[in-house]
Amino acid sequence: MSASTAPRIGLLGGSFDPIHEAHLTLARTALTHLGAASVQLIPAAAPWQRQPLAATAEQRADMVALAIAGQPGLALNRIEIDRGGPSYTIDTLRALAGGTGTPAAGARYVWILGADQLANFCTWNEWQGIVALADLAVAGRPGNEPEPPASLHTELARHGRTLHRLPMPEMAVSSSGIRQRLARGESVDGLVPPAVLRYITQHRLYQA
Repeated sequence: MSASTAPRIGLLGGSFDPIHEAHLTLARTALTHLGAASVQLIPAAAPWQRQPLAATAEQRADMVALAIAGQPGLALNRIEIDRGGPSYTIDTLRALAGGTGTPAAGARYVWILGADQLANFCTWNEWQGIVALADLAVAGRPGNEPEPPASLHTELARHGRTLHRLPMPEMAVSSSGIRQRLARGESVDGLVPPAVLRYITQHRLYQA
């Protein structure tokens, strides 16, 4: 099977602290727009460019599983949590490739990221190796098509990689904003799936 005919698998990494409706919209958009066989959501064990997380790795994985339950094509991938330690995208892609340094047979990976992540992509650990192993898909905003840094554009062309554009509606929701609202005792109805909100309440997460 050639790379051009191999089924695409979308990979959406993140802290998911907590997972929210914008994450799910991005995953569903990627699934449809890329014609992907699946989109795997990958909670980070310890994001190296982020502050310490509020929920544990297991709690964040639980919330992802609850959020995507019953949604065809979306799956939880625990690879970074099970590996532990700092979560580097390059390590995850190499592990998915079976340690061979090339994508697994019959799969073409697409790493999904936001416009802000695209802008600083060239600060990621071994970012050139990421481009060698996966296409990229970036979520745009209405009237705002994010452009890759020049060095990333050159690297994409060198490897014959595609930068897919994912049309995303404007969504004023973020994990940090949800945590702040919960700490103030405010409602987050409509921002997180009901099952996730029940889990947050049950485990008393994000309280002041």
